[in-house]
Amino acid sequence: MEAGKIGTIIVKDQSRLGRDHLETDAMMELVFPQYDVRFIAVNDGVDTINGLNEMSGIRNYFNDFYAADTSKKIRAVQKAKGERGEPVGTTVPYGYLKNPEYKGNQKEAPWLIIDPQTAPIVKRIFEMYASGIGIRRICATFEEEKITAPGVYLFHLTGTKASHPNLSQPYRWTITTVRRMLSNQFYCGDTVNFKTYSKSNKLKKRLKNESTKVLIFKDTHEPIVDRMLFETVQKHFVGRKRPDKMGEMDKFAGYLYCGDCGKRMYLHRGKTISPEKNMFQCGGYQTGKHNCTVHNIRESVIDQIVLENLRKVTSFARSEPEKFYEIAMQKGKSESDKIARRAIQEKASVEERIKKIDGIIRCLYEDRVVGRITPERYDEMVAGYEEELAEQKKKLIELNNDLTLYSKQQQAIKDFIAKAKEYVEMPKLTAELLHAFIDRVDVYEKPTKYSRTEGNPVMIYYKYQLTPQENAKIMVGEGFPTHEELESSEESNIPIPA
Repeated sequence: MEAGKIGTIIVKDQSRLGRDHLETDAMMELVFPQYDVRFIAVNDGVDTINGLNEMSGIRNYFNDFYAADTSKKIRAVQKAKGERGEPVGTTVPYGYLKNPEYKGNQKEAPWLIIDPQTAPIVKRIFEMYASGIGIRRICATFEEEKITAPGVYLFHLTGTKASHPNLSQPYRWTITTVRRMLSNQFYCGDTVNFKTYSKSNKLKKRLKNESTKVLIFKDTHEPIVDRMLFETVQKHFVGRKRPDKMGEMDKFAGYLYCGDCGKRMYLHRGKTISPEKNMFQCGGYQTGKHNCTVHNIRESVIDQIVLENLRKVTSFARSEPEKFYEIAMQKGKSESDKIARRAIQEKASVEERIKKIDGIIRCLYEDRVVGRITPERYDEMVAGYEEELAEQKKKLIELNNDLTLYSKQQQAIKDFIAKAKEYVEMPKLTAELLHAFIDRVDVYEKPTKYSRTEGNPVMIYYKYQLTPQENAKIMVGEGFPTHEELESSEESNIPIPA
């Protein structure tokens, strides 16, 4: 039209030109006359050769209102589905296939089933990254092995080009693709809803949602990777993500923290620095945003501390598993019992409130149907109750997780003992050993600042103390006796965290 190649535009009705009344009005009243374009809307009886119809602006407004109202209804349906734990997205992650038996109810049949051809590749990606191999090297390895890229695989499977497959380079894996896979919680069996949102039906850009509004439903389908492996990979993302020129990651990335300010510690190395002088420093000190000290500690020193302590703890777990289990459970049990009792009490009140809110919404709907309240008033009142309902359901999920905390701790200790029997030889500290046994390592400042004779106090937290989120409920370090308790007990030969 701007090039003068179009003289007439014919549509069925004005809504086919556009539903945004501001833009559509501007097109009809300003743009078309500017380029001498004749506009015809057949069903609405509009022909600009006879001048604009006085009803055109009103029609545009109602077309806009209809689109907004439809969007509102669809959003309400999607929100209800998402709060029930049903998937609201349409994209099937690489490694899965849509379940033909899924009929909209996750309890009857999961919506995803494992793809036997691609699931082993996904698991291998997680294992490679957890072992210290960087994303760039993973992509290069798959390209050398001629493993078909996800977008090309999907095109061959379904014929869709939604992921923009590069058919001229079918084995080219991109860093972005692998990075998204490594952060996708679907792979450990969870459904995650409302990760993104759009502000309105007119703004198509997807925005990242607040963490408090994201709903996570665990164990809704068969996982490809176990939860511990997934959480280990997320730890790496918390730390420095850049591999060195050899393509290797810092093995302590996501594990090493400043014990005083809680910030991550970063590895300092360079071409002119010998590997023996590589050192970690507090990230809070480096940025200058926190009143913290440098916390210098050599990489070789922290390697030695962690490795020696790990050897002692795993040796004790192998030689006396029953005693190890008893000590590890001793303090965690009392704390988890308190949490379980509180969860039982709160769960009853939350379930009762959910039932009341459901009843209130049904009553409001009946009042709207019979005309006791207006549709606008109904929408206003229901919005508040729907928001509260979502919060109560999320709280119910958290309480159910709290009730299983004690059994999770039991299983975590048993897994730790089993892995201790598996890893007998430990010649050096590797990312694999950290992944298997360590949850977190805190480094404190020397008792005498800048001392050349004193070392940095180090606290090691092991995997049998559950995940970081659960450790926040059962105090970190409470799964094993402290130095003071050990010195005052007869079990003086029991190794403890450094």
